[in-house]
This record gives sequence, structure tokens and C-alpha cells, in this order.
Amino acid sequence: MRRPRGLRQWLVALALLFAPGGCAPVEDWRVFEVDFQERLRKQPDRPVEVPEALQPSSETDPTFNLTLPPPGEPIALSIEQATFVALGRNRDLRVQQLSPVIVGAFEQIERGVFDPELFAEGRTGESSARETARATGEQFSVEARSASGVGGIRQFLPTGTTIEGTVEQARDISNRSPEQQEARLGLTVTQSLLRGFGPAVNLVSIRQAQLDTLASVYELRGFTEALLAETEIAYWNFVLAREEIAIFERSLEIAIRQRDEVEQQIDVGLMPQTEAAATRAEVALREQALINARSELESSRVRLIRLLNPADDSNFEREVLAVTDPRLEAMAIDDLGERVQLADTMRPDLGEARLRLEQDRLETIVTRNGLMPRLDLFIALGKSGFGDTLSGSFQDLDTDSDDWTAGVSLSHYLGNRAARGRDLAARATRQQSAAAVANLRQLVQTEVRLAVIEAERARQQIQASAATRFLQEQTVRAEEERYDVGASTSLLVAQAQRDLLLAQIAEVEAIVQYRIALVSLYLAEGSLLERRGIRLAGSEGRVAGGE
Repeated sequence: MRRPRGLRQWLVALALLFAPGGCAPVEDWRVFEVDFQERLRKQPDRPVEVPEALQPSSETDPTFNLTLPPPGEPIALSIEQATFVALGRNRDLRVQQLSPVIVGAFEQIERGVFDPELFAEGRTGESSARETARATGEQFSVEARSASGVGGIRQFLPTGTTIEGTVEQARDISNRSPEQQEARLGLTVTQSLLRGFGPAVNLVSIRQAQLDTLASVYELRGFTEALLAETEIAYWNFVLAREEIAIFERSLEIAIRQRDEVEQQIDVGLMPQTEAAATRAEVALREQALINARSELESSRVRLIRLLNPADDSNFEREVLAVTDPRLEAMAIDDLGERVQLADTMRPDLGEARLRLEQDRLETIVTRNGLMPRLDLFIALGKSGFGDTLSGSFQDLDTDSDDWTAGVSLSHYLGNRAARGRDLAARATRQQSAAAVANLRQLVQTEVRLAVIEAERARQQIQASAATRFLQEQTVRAEEERYDVGASTSLLVAQAQRDLLLAQIAEVEAIVQYRIALVSLYLAEGSLLERRGIRLAGSEGRVAGGE
């Protein structure tokens, strides 16, 4: 038999590779240079589909158009259209919808631990040695070749059991002995008896991954509700800016008319020149207010357009027409207790916090089990066959060449500080999470109560501001009548008109603020999606207990 070919050359190459001159950093080796951009261009992009359950949808078929008009045309929107278009087109929401998909993939990863594993290994080798015969003391050379292969399947079970079945075959050839081939069938079972024993420990990671997925759905639900609230608030702020402009334009017309009348009377000598200053100043003030109102309307329009996600940047220049009247019948809120209870059930951040607490509780199962020693019972069964050919070795498996091995293995760290530290951290984290849930519940209750107070304030302000506006209108009429008979001045008339302007704006603001206060209340309750007839994953399941 010949000596292994090229062995010396391989040894020399390895010596040169790891010599001091050849120990350059791996990133400097030109052989490892990769054109990643080229690889990315050649690699096809496989898009990921977002499940329908993660996409907001209407519980009933919408009776309005959900598509924006062609570019260049004004966008006429009701409040319902604005919210549905935003939920269907908003880019921030599209980004957030992929988070549950990403997190859900880790659930598959954890389940993959229990997937059966196929394995195989083959090896071959040659050896050359000199040995001495015990009987004669004569030295002789021994040259041998060997080849072997093993294949099988193994699986880890939730009970803490590892099962492995193998098929092995080995071939040995030597110049001192005849060729021999061996075949073997083997079965090995290893069972954890203490640490790692039972489904309660080994399935924790899967349950935690499931809770992670549910938590990400709650995050998506919270983000969607916040987007819906932001869209509605942007819509009503746009409506408010439009109403204020209308009021400022009417008041400016009145101020200009009054200025012209005063200047005409000054020209004919019926009024002194000093009366002109007050009317001119009032016109200038109304013009300033109108400029600010138009700027606020433009800002509100841009914010609303951004939420609607136009097809291209040119849509930011499009006109928006809000067609929903903000006026509605304001009802008193007399069910505070029910709303607080609803928030305890529906708030997505509270549901997510309870899921995190459940995760931390499950972690203590693992860490408590980790305090135990490692004690495994193993049993190995085998059946072998021998022959001078491959088929002969497998045919010989029918003989009584059996073997078995059984035993236990024990290991434990003295002091076991790492396991104790992990258990302490898990118990402290669970306690912290429980306290965080209790604190969040209190914050949610506070938010609901404050939102109810604000909604009730806004409701009462509607009536109060309407009464104030009505009285200010009477005051203006009375002041104008006194002015006509010479019993008042243009300054007093201008002040009365200014007070009326403020009352008119306050009335519109009260109506819009009531709308916004209701949106904030529904957001605090976690019921905004349901109240708007929008269906989304995350509202059907709740974790029992958890406080």
C-alpha cells in the first residue's frame, strides 16, 4: 500500500498559512472579497404578504368611495372617508403591519426545536506505522485504510426525551489482516430526570413566542387607533381653520364697511378726524387675524394630506374640501364606571402589558427548573453484522450480535450561582411587571376620567359659547344703534364687534373641541376602532388574570 499522497504538501501549506507573516486579518484576504451589491441584484426579492387579520377593514361595506380623485382635482372628504382612506393608504401603518409577521416568525423558530433532524457523516483515511512483533522482536510496517459512514434521525421531545436512530457501516483494510466490514443498527434514548424534564419546561419558549406575537398585534392595534385618532383630529382642526377663516372674512368685511362709513362722515364734517384711527386699526387687526387663519388652514391641509398618503408629492398642492358638519347633538356622559371598565378590557397597551407579565411568569418555570442538577437516564441498543463485503455485513445482522448500554449521568455546578442569578432576575422581573401592570391600570383609569371631564367641559362650552355669541350680537346691535344717534363712538362699536368675533370663534372652537374630546375619550377607552366600525386583530382575545 502507498503512503497518503500530498500529506507533506498539505502540512507545508498549513504551516505557511498560520506563520506570522500569514496571520493577516481575514477581512484583508482578497479571496474573501464579495460584491454584495451584485449578489443582491441577482437575488430575487420575495415579498411578504401581510395577513388580512392585520389589515383594518370595515365591519360593513362602505357606502362612499375609498379612492382619492385623480391628481389635480379637489379632494372632497367626509370624516368617514378620511379615516378609511388613511387606514388603507398610510405608509406608517404599512410599516407597522410587518412587525407581527416578523415576531410571528420566531414562534416557528421555537417550534423548530422539536422537528426531527436527519444527519449523516462519512469519513475515510489512510495510516502508515511501524510495529514490533512480540514473539520475534522483528519490526514490520503496517499500512491500513479505513472508511466509515453513519446516518440517522434524531428528535427532541417536549418531555425532555431525545431519541436517535442510526445506521452505521465501517470498512477496514490492512496489509496485515484481511478486509473486514461492519454494519450496525443503533437506537439511543436519553431522558432528562431533573433539569429539563417535562413539557412544562420545554414548551415555555413556544408559549412565550406566542405571547410575543399577540403582544405585537396589540402594538399594531394601538398604533392603528392612534393613527385613526390623529386623522380625525387633523380633519376637525382643518374644519375649525376653515370656519375661522369664514368668520374672519365676514368680520373684515364689516370692519371695512364701518371704516368707509366713518371716513365718509369725516369727509362731510360730521365726525372729527380722530374717529378714523380706531376703525383703521380694527381693519388692520382683522387682516392680521385673517393671515394667521389662512396659514393655519394651509398647515392643517398639509397634515391631513400626509395622513391620506397621496400617490405623489404633487398631491400636497391639492385642495381639500371637508364636507362633514362638525355640529352634533352633545350628550352628557353619565356612565363613567362602565367606561373605566371598558378601558380595562379594551386598551391595547394594557393588554400588551398583561401578556408581558405572563411571559415573565413563564420564565420563572424555566429558571426554577434550572436550579436542579442535570440527571439524565440513557439507554442505547445496537445490533451489528460483520462480513468481508458490504452486503455480507448487512446480511450478518440476522445473527445474535446484539449490544446494549444503560446508565445515568449527573452534573451540577457547585454553588450554582449562574442558575440562582437567573432565577432571582426572573422573579424580580415578574414582580416588576406585576407592579407595572397595576400602575398602568391606574394610569388608564386616570386618562379615562380626565377624558370624560374634558368631554363634559367641551359639551357645556357649546351651550355657554352659543349664549355668549347671542348676547354679543345683541350688544353689537345696541352699540351700532347708539352710534347712529351719536350716543357712542366708532371705538366702542369696534370693541363690541371684536368681542362678537371672539365669541363666534369660541363657539366654533367649542363644537370642534367637543368632537376632538370624544375622539380622545374613545382612544383612552381603547374602543375607537369598534366605534368607527373597523375590524382588526387584537380585540378578540384577552389574557386571564395578570394583575
